[in-house]
Parts: sequence; structure tokens; C-alpha cells
Amino acid sequence: MQNDIGQVSTQFFDFPSENLPFLLQNGDSLDQVRLAYETYGQLNSQRDNAILVFHALTGSQHAAGWNPLVEGVARFWNEECQTGWWDQFIGPGRALDTEQHFVICVNYLGGCYGSTGPSSQKPDGSGELYAAAFPQVTFADIVNSQVVLLNHLKIQTLRAVIGASIGGMMCLSLATRYPERVKNVIPIGSGVEVSPLQKILNLEQIRAIEGDPNFSEGYYTCDMKPDWGMAFARMISHKTFVSLDAMRDRARQEVVVDNSDFEWYDIQSPLESYMLYQGEKFVARFDANAYLRILDAWQKFDLLAETGAGDYIELFCKCQQQSFLIFSIDSDVCFYPEAQKQMVDLLQQAQVPTTWLTVHSDKGHDSFLVDPDLFAPHIRYQLNR
Repeated sequence: MQNDIGQVSTQFFDFPSENLPFLLQNGDSLDQVRLAYETYGQLNSQRDNAILVFHALTGSQHAAGWNPLVEGVARFWNEECQTGWWDQFIGPGRALDTEQHFVICVNYLGGCYGSTGPSSQKPDGSGELYAAAFPQVTFADIVNSQVVLLNHLKIQTLRAVIGASIGGMMCLSLATRYPERVKNVIPIGSGVEVSPLQKILNLEQIRAIEGDPNFSEGYYTCDMKPDWGMAFARMISHKTFVSLDAMRDRARQEVVVDNSDFEWYDIQSPLESYMLYQGEKFVARFDANAYLRILDAWQKFDLLAETGAGDYIELFCKCQQQSFLIFSIDSDVCFYPEAQKQMVDLLQQAQVPTTWLTVHSDKGHDSFLVDPDLFAPHIRYQLNR
């Protein structure tokens, strides 16, 4: 079904002086912050119909419609970025119905699609990029920066926050640290903490990028980027996003990659070619330093440390006036359903109104991107009841 949103443009919000310098969790600060964001639908007169969408690991602010180009990020904004990553979920009559709701999606602080990050110029007028000098950020920093945007838009209370994967973790960060500012919390395929498997896979990706000879301690150039390491990192992560069955089916249709990266080994199957192709596609649309910052923030995610709560029950007791809708995906091997069960158990012990649904899909973790019909009726009900 074609989306009625049509062509959209990214907007930019530069922090005013009263919000600068912007203090980060580790004690560093930024003297200048710009956030790239998009909105869909209209904010009502009460300003209480807003939904904040947190994107996943390599997503962007462009969640719906068609956006041909974003100012300042042409080197990353290729055809793969032009259609909104949640285009099937946002729009008139869709799960996030823009005839009823005002939907906001923001590129993360530290990202590479228009928000201040490693590929941004330093504010000192030198014209140099931050590159490796860009500070480490946390999910709490990212959420805090988006709260500044909400204040600018004069939105005090959100109808909902919704996000999948690490976006769901940021939903939890906002819900527990700003409990009065959201009514509905909808994490999809997410968890309250970083699993041991995720920590290992993230470490492997970091090692792959930093081990690339072109990484140059983060001060690489446009002509000499750590492409090999980035492609390898994407291969490491991609196998957790797509189920093996879906991967096998897609492998029969993807572009065949030659053996140029190998000195001895010959590609044996379409599946191997498919994985190499996924790595090559990723290199063209993402910055290595930005990827490292977001992976690092994921590794550091700690809800209890963010809030100073003694345990999760104490933490989630702050959310008793909210309503949670939690989705599991039965074939998910990135955030296994056990992670959502843990979340549900903690919320129920804290007496937070919680609904838990399992989506049955053969698409794996990526079901949240490609199976709108499995999620939409439940999201609509949660938002409208």
C-alpha cells in the first residue's frame, strides 16, 4: 500500500544558548548541538497528541515518506536512505495514524544523518571535523538531547514513545527518567539490559572497525576510510537481524559479489555472497566513527546507573502512571524473547500496567521493519483506548 505522506524534508534544531554547553553523562560537554528531525501529522491545540519514535542502530530521522536529500550528509544519503525506514507504519490509517497523531523522529546525537556527531564540523571555525575527538555518548545523553527538542516544540507530555531494538532501550530511559512526560511506552524486540551475547557481538564489530588499517585512530579521510572493517562489522551484526530462513530466501535474489576480497578462498554459495553484499551496502551509507559511538553507548547502557535506583523494582515504580505495550518476536535472535519476559516480570512486580504480545514471524528481529500488519492493530488499540 502506497503511503500518502509523499515527499518530506528534514528539519534542524540548533540548541539555544540556555542549553549550552550540553553536559554529557561522562562529564564532557558540547558547545554546539544540532539535531536533525522529521515530523508527520499535525500537533493539536492541546499539544498532547505527539508520539516520539526512537530509531534502531543504523536508522535515521527519516521514518516515513520520501526524502531525496538531507542537507550536509550527501555522502551518506544514498537511495537506500530515501524511503522512510518505517514507511509502512506511519501515515494516514497506519499504526501511527498521522490523521490523529503528531509523529516525531530524531537522528541520534553522535549519528551521521544531520545531528551533531563525529562527521560534523567542530564549532571553533577551523572547518575540521570532530572525527575521533567527538566525545563518547550514552543512551541517556541521546534521550536528554531529544527532551530539549520537545521543550522547544512546547510538548510537555507525549502520547507515546515507541522504538525497536536499541530504540526500545531509549524508550525505557525516557520513561524512567522523565516519567511525567509520557503516557504510553511501546518497546519492540528490546530489553532492560545488554545481554552477554550482545556485548560479545558489539565487541567483535568494534574490533573489526578499529583493526582496519585505514581506521587511522579515527582520523581517516573520505578517500581512505575503514571500509573493510565496516563491512565486516555489518556482517557480524546482520546475522542477528534476519532469521536464517529469511536470509536463505533473500540470498537467492541478491547481487552476486565476486572474490576480490579473498586471496585464497572462493565464494561457495549465494548465502556467502549475500552477506558480503550486505557489508558493502552498509559502507556506502554510514560513518565508522558514528557507528562506534552508538555501539559504545549500547555497551554502556545501564538503567540503574542512569537513575541511581537501587534495583529495577524501585526504578519501574516511577512508571505506575504509564501504560506499557511490549512486543516480542518469536524468531528474534538479537533480543531474544527472554529479554522481554524479564522486562514484563519487572514491570508487573512494580505494578505498572503492562500488556505483552508475541509476534509470530519468520523474519527475525527485522520483523519490526517489514511486518506492519502483525503490530499495527495492537499499537492502534494502545494509542486510542
